[in-house]
Amino acid sequence: MSISRQKALQDVLERTPRIRERPANKISQYYGENVFSLHTMREYLTDEACDGILNAMENHTPISRSIADQVASAMKEWAMSRGATHYTHWFQPLTGATAEKHDSFITPTGDGRAIEKFDGSLLVQQEPDASSFPSGGIRNTFEARGYTLWDPTSQAFVWDNTLCIPTIFISYTGFALDNKMPLLKALARVDTAATDVCQYFDKNVTKVVATLGWEQEYFLVDKALHAARPDLQLTGRLLFAATPAKGQQLDDHYFGSIPARATAFMKEFELESHKLGIPVTTRHNEVAPNQFECAPVYEEANLANDHNLLLMEVMEQVARKHNFRVLLHEKPYPGLNGSGKHNNWSLGTNTNVNLLKPGNTPKTNLRFLTFFVNTLAALHKHADVVRAAIAAIGNDHRLGANEAPPAIISAFIGSQLSDLLDDLERSIKAGKLTPEDKTALKLEIGRIPEVLLDNTDRNRTSPFAFTGNKFELRAVGSTANCAVAMIVLNTIVSEQLEAFKKDVDHRIDQGDKKDDAILKELQRLITRSKAIRFEGNGYSDEWVVEAKKRGLSNLKNTPEALEVFSRKEVIKLFENQQVLAKEELSARVEVELENYILKSQIEYRVLLEMARGTILPTVVKYQNQLLTNVQGLKDVFGKDGDALSTAQMELLKTAGQWMQKLHVDANKLEALHDKAESAKTASAKAKQYAEKVVPGMNELADCCSALESLVDDALWPFPKLAELLFTK
Repeated sequence: MSISRQKALQDVLERTPRIRERPANKISQYYGENVFSLHTMREYLTDEACDGILNAMENHTPISRSIADQVASAMKEWAMSRGATHYTHWFQPLTGATAEKHDSFITPTGDGRAIEKFDGSLLVQQEPDASSFPSGGIRNTFEARGYTLWDPTSQAFVWDNTLCIPTIFISYTGFALDNKMPLLKALARVDTAATDVCQYFDKNVTKVVATLGWEQEYFLVDKALHAARPDLQLTGRLLFAATPAKGQQLDDHYFGSIPARATAFMKEFELESHKLGIPVTTRHNEVAPNQFECAPVYEEANLANDHNLLLMEVMEQVARKHNFRVLLHEKPYPGLNGSGKHNNWSLGTNTNVNLLKPGNTPKTNLRFLTFFVNTLAALHKHADVVRAAIAAIGNDHRLGANEAPPAIISAFIGSQLSDLLDDLERSIKAGKLTPEDKTALKLEIGRIPEVLLDNTDRNRTSPFAFTGNKFELRAVGSTANCAVAMIVLNTIVSEQLEAFKKDVDHRIDQGDKKDDAILKELQRLITRSKAIRFEGNGYSDEWVVEAKKRGLSNLKNTPEALEVFSRKEVIKLFENQQVLAKEELSARVEVELENYILKSQIEYRVLLEMARGTILPTVVKYQNQLLTNVQGLKDVFGKDGDALSTAQMELLKTAGQWMQKLHVDANKLEALHDKAESAKTASAKAKQYAEKVVPGMNELADCCSALESLVDDALWPFPKLAELLFTK
């Protein structure tokens, strides 16, 4: 039962910022103090153990039992010094969130006492009950056993008096039941493929790491107001809302002064994040009122993903202390900016080179062009797979509206780089390059750094934008696990780089010089992938028509997008790259379809309950007030009362019409829901929800919003959008 709107508003008035002082003047003095980092390991471990961990992290070699025992003992001592009493294997099941089961360090000694114990076997592997985690049919219901296995490439940390050990999660049969395991496989694959291509340019490159810098957008709302909106509580978004007089149209919130209460929250969650080694550096107001963003320094993709998942947990816990709730839903408020999680991706070498950043010579710029063009080619070939990776019920509401990118996947690279690729396409001949061609090409390639100086603008309507030294996948939703998009992006790039090297080597075997072979392959890729490049307005109707001409898909909803993962060529992609087996890919589709259906069912039920159980009775009360007023006027003024009650009668009529429409739309929605539920397969049911139930919900929501604008403000039971946005 939600609390009353009046009580919620009164509670907000009593709020004062809860400010907690930092423990030191310099962030560096406490940064990472709750992380079992390499620096900390050297204090607690022998050189042999440290070398074993480093070797496992860099070369993916197994860790011996003796070293595991040393690490476990050191972890326990360090964690207990940080106040930990329990440990957990922290993993990422297919629920979209993280999971953990806590065990204490104590072991009874048999004499009524106990000792703290934690050895290598407990560190390396655990067996949590997997029966209630989604598996998509990858295991039988009675096969409950699952394994969590330590990921030494991720840092263990202490959070809330518990030692958290990042792990992968697999089934009894060895299939991945999480997002970390396929992410690690994709990262290993792109490492190998990119390193092989780097050998054309620098023999010293022996390792390539995919980096990720996420930008997390979110809304803050007062806890009392949140509790007074059942839809916010149960679905994460407003299912209806009358448009307020002021929203974000003035853009006055963007980069504005951060309210004191929000600042107090940010200071504390940044404090806790820094202790956990999450390198959050940026905070600012976003476009919509009470919308904000935070962003860290770039990290290796696996660690960055762990940090983002942990940050979302930290934000929620800290927000409650400040009488806030964090809204991570992609579209919590209708008609306003949604929230995304921009994934900034690049590739870096062990020689400290960003492969998507041009150098100072034609040779290093050719290296840049190689990875730049191959990324575009990978996106062009697998644009639908990227679209499927960011599919979610919340993102369906966000994509294509209020500065979010559209569902049509395209790449923005800037007009100058686009012109450069066009020039390269024209100048590279199919046959042998003449000395004049080579000179012209070197001049073209050599001017890339100058070009990129003015090429850092961002097309807000582009799902995949090049921003100077990285690609920004802007279509990822704010609730998403970054791993899903990173699995896909690194997998398609690794496949493309492998094909590129094979084709270049073939040209060299046929007699081409290395640079000639590389340039000819780049020309072929530039020509082949040209359709994916788009510099214009992704929101325009003209782009929808143009994209269709180019052969680009417009997968408008989640069920439609998820079908991509069932295509033969997509299954082959993940199997050939050894990232996901056919069974694992199929299981993920089933899990996501079920998730879409269940969330749709919840939204349907909540909206129907609010409409029938609260709004209709409220309208009746309002009508009774009007009737009482009309009757009173007639009793006092007689015939003149008819004229004096004209406005009231019109309001009665209008309220009655909307009330009748709400009743009809609710019944219609119920019928659409029942039809969807009768579908025989998860895919068919999800499509029915997306194509029939969601539009029906939108019609009913419009009725609710119209009545909100009509009914006496004192009677309206739910906090209004303006109150959620502007109550500090």
